[in-house]
Amino acid sequence: MHQPITRRLAAASVFCLMLILSVPSLALDKAPVLSPLTEDLAMQAPNLNRAVLDKAISAMTCAVNHGVEQSARLAVIDFSMPSSEPRLWIFDLESRSLILEELVAHGRNSGDNVASRFSNVEGSHQSSIGLFRASESYIGRHGYSLRMDGLEPGINDRARERAIVIHGADYVNNQWIERHGRIGRSHGCPAVSQEVADQVVDNLKDGQFVFSYYPDDHWLASSPYLNCQPERVTAIVAPLSNTGS
Repeated sequence: MHQPITRRLAAASVFCLMLILSVPSLALDKAPVLSPLTEDLAMQAPNLNRAVLDKAISAMTCAVNHGVEQSARLAVIDFSMPSSEPRLWIFDLESRSLILEELVAHGRNSGDNVASRFSNVEGSHQSSIGLFRASESYIGRHGYSLRMDGLEPGINDRARERAIVIHGADYVNNQWIERHGRIGRSHGCPAVSQEVADQVVDNLKDGQFVFSYYPDDHWLASSPYLNCQPERVTAIVAPLSNTGS
């Protein structure tokens, strides 16, 4: 007597399953397909989130494909990690090898041990995220340092105006972590330890890419590099090419 109801329930279950599998957002998540370069570099830096590395490479590739000169090296900063852990990686793109894995500071108004606030505003003392082009080295009040140009309008393009530079700092070391549970914080600069500052600057100066990551919804949705929007990228990089930056 109950067989017709049973058959109808079974048919409904099959229909629901087919509906779920037909809608990508409802289907089981699949592992992202990573580029060969991502796979090679990820093997060199197992502590770097592969998805973050892939975003860095995708952003760099988009920039290069639409007017920015290819660099020999790439730096990745993952600001979603605590400052008490190494979260700066520098890769040699030609040999596909890891050069450095180091501590790096964030701005004092970006957060305590973990950063969560980022800015493009002068005087905010917050770090900036996005794709940068490292530029010229110089000797300043922090010693041997490196200027950077932000490539993302509204996100980091005031980096030079804000003096967001890479430099060495006494507060970036394991002793600070032992005393305070974190390294010290900067005025927004990605400061590194004094011991590796010269090496970092020398490896990144003269046009290398720097990619600073944080899962900011607005940036992830609007970045012309992460979403590779050729017309926007070309409009951004054309003035840089004309000035030789």
